[in-house]
Amino acid sequence: MNSFRFPHPLVLLVGFIILAAALSYVLPAGRFDRKQDPVAQREVVVAGSYHRVPATPVGPLDMVVDIPKGLADAAGVVFLIFLAGGAFTVVDQTGALRHGVDWLLVRTQGREVLVIPLIGVLFATMGALENMGEEIIALVPVLLVLMRRLGFPPLTAVAASAGSAFVGASFSPINPFQVGIAQKLAQLPLLSGGGYRMAFLVPALAFWLWGTIRHAQRNRVAIAVTEEELTADATGSGRHGLVLLLMLAAFSFFAYGVVQQGWGFEEMGALFFALGVGAGLLGGRGLTGTADGFVLGFRDMAFSAMLIGFARAIFVVLEQGNIVDTIVQGLATPLAHLPVAFAALGMMAVQTALHVPVPSGSGQATLTMPLLTPLSDLIGLSRQVMVLAFQYGAGLCELITPTNGTLMAMLAATGVRFEQWLKFVWPLYLGLLSLGIVGVVVGIVTGLK
Repeated sequence: MNSFRFPHPLVLLVGFIILAAALSYVLPAGRFDRKQDPVAQREVVVAGSYHRVPATPVGPLDMVVDIPKGLADAAGVVFLIFLAGGAFTVVDQTGALRHGVDWLLVRTQGREVLVIPLIGVLFATMGALENMGEEIIALVPVLLVLMRRLGFPPLTAVAASAGSAFVGASFSPINPFQVGIAQKLAQLPLLSGGGYRMAFLVPALAFWLWGTIRHAQRNRVAIAVTEEELTADATGSGRHGLVLLLMLAAFSFFAYGVVQQGWGFEEMGALFFALGVGAGLLGGRGLTGTADGFVLGFRDMAFSAMLIGFARAIFVVLEQGNIVDTIVQGLATPLAHLPVAFAALGMMAVQTALHVPVPSGSGQATLTMPLLTPLSDLIGLSRQVMVLAFQYGAGLCELITPTNGTLMAMLAATGVRFEQWLKFVWPLYLGLLSLGIVGVVVGIVTGLK
């Protein structure tokens, strides 16, 4: 008997787009009034302002047009993936990546598995600091080379990078795009409850890395080196160190730009393009060889980049149908009639459910916080606990929802099927969700403010 297989990622996302269009015919159109919040410096909904608006069902033609609209909305991310994918393909063709990994292997002989927590902590830190997501897709070529030379399966590359970043962001005490915006909108001091969140971040990340290491060790394969790789190593011999130094400088500049300068995807893409050109010339590829490497990288990353746009199109269809606010209203209203503890866990469930059609963490915060803040005050629930419910519910959903463009693109780029990922992630997700539930309940019992 054949095991169940999810549809092709593109089929899955198009199915969600069709479902979103169909819902625009079934659900009543409605909207909340919105106002500019001076503290959060964002447009937020006005609690209690939900009202019906004329129906705007999304027909078949409009639905198809919304796909390129979604791609246009995600243009910055899409082009970042193309440029970074091309750059790292050039770097790989110089042989420098394999040279660097082999150097690492010699120094971790018999302890190669330690590389996984090192990578996981790095990406979790970036997730906690700046909600790192789409940027990780661009690093797939590097991660795949590393995991293949260590003998670990491609799924390990996704789990140690994107998975760790999602966990770090979900339990972060300082993530500006999740807890930061949510606390501003809930009128809480920034970084308040940081120690409490950190107390849950450490075991959450440890649990995730344990699951990742366990899977990697159980599925380790023999390390193989191809003739093409041997040829590339010989061609770039003696220049590997220069290319690696250039890549290290680029990564350092990348971290500085993102964290300190607030870089957007355009600046990141420009940096990676410069890295690719510099690596190609330093590595002896020449102008034509460097250009060929970029073209190969563009081709390899095209599918992953397109998936980001298709995932964005789902929300475009829902907004065009004026049913996003209707979904929020329908999910949030019943919470007012529940006891405090059940209401808090209900908020967590609502935030999880909402993250499927609203994949943006910051967008979801601006949509739900103004509605749930007065509700929390009404039922006697701490606003800090309400923010926790948002973080754990929406953040952890990133690990399992097929509408998460970053996740789907990472899986496509590494050749991991969605059902393979679910088989790996599901028990870990339930464990992390249980830890989040404990965090919410303990917050209520201890009177977390």
